[in-house]
Amino acid sequence: MQRYRPPRVGTLILVGRHTASVYCLELAGEDDAFAACEAASAADAVDVVAPGLATVRGIDPERLRTLAYTHRASELVGRTDASVEHARTLLDAAGFDRRGSVAVRARNVHGATDVSTQEAERTLGGVLVDRGFTVDLDDPDHELRVLFSDDTCLVGWLAAESIRDFGDRKPTDRPFFQPGSMAPLDARAFVNIAGAGEGKTILDPMCGTGGVLLEAALVGARVVGADAQWKMVRGSRTNLAELTPEATWDVMRGDATSLALRDDAVDGVVFDAPYGRQSKIARHDLEDLVAGALSETARVAPRAVVVADRSWADVAEANGWQVEQLFERRVHRSLTRYVHVLTRA
Repeated sequence: MQRYRPPRVGTLILVGRHTASVYCLELAGEDDAFAACEAASAADAVDVVAPGLATVRGIDPERLRTLAYTHRASELVGRTDASVEHARTLLDAAGFDRRGSVAVRARNVHGATDVSTQEAERTLGGVLVDRGFTVDLDDPDHELRVLFSDDTCLVGWLAAESIRDFGDRKPTDRPFFQPGSMAPLDARAFVNIAGAGEGKTILDPMCGTGGVLLEAALVGARVVGADAQWKMVRGSRTNLAELTPEATWDVMRGDATSLALRDDAVDGVVFDAPYGRQSKIARHDLEDLVAGALSETARVAPRAVVVADRSWADVAEANGWQVEQLFERRVHRSLTRYVHVLTRA
């Protein structure tokens, strides 16, 4: 990632009312580019401006609450250099139409600065008290976020927070479990990137225990799954019925290279390709299976996220897709996941 170069020391960048749709995001995880890719499903013009921080133009608050790799979005007051004094000067110069109680929350993102967050909270809280606010740390009407990272400080009013309930859906706690199931946090990110949401249909043609389908259903999508093994089909159905009782879903036994779906039947596809140790799957060699699945999913959807233990970029491009982005995400010492974000060619 290209290093962000902040304005010269002492420069303030205020966000006036004419650009009130500018927000700052607090990203999660260690891969800001991946977090920004997911955030683009809930916001426009995502721009990583410092480690762990991005700015966007406009957000969909309901969509933002579903994000896995964004913690919060705040309506941007302005951007300045990473010091308490610069933050105070920025807030002094800002105009805003708010009344009531307030809490100031300062954060040293990734521990990347030596700024005292306690001092920042006291100082900026004092500015707001002088402007007529009362302080309420427990249940404020408004929360001011003061975010320090590298040489940058972003100040904004909290607008939305993501719902961090992924621990409630650990694969081992589901009615049907198999080793190697994908973590809900990652499954949520993948379905968001694929376009899951209200009124959308998401397909996983190698659905396994149904973890991807669960996360897509929880953000409002209709989900369709297929698997070559009846055991997995029955297990996915059990998990969906138990954990998403109000969702609309269909899980069938089927071959990912020959789906019983019409052209353009779904809005997005997510699948976790079998890894090298599973080189013989049902009737296919791994290479034939992945190539066939890529070709078939390009027929039924305009967008896909394909996860694997290696790059299948060349195979994807040979089977109807353009590689929009490719991320390498280390899981542990012996596994790196390659996340292919694909659009139909």
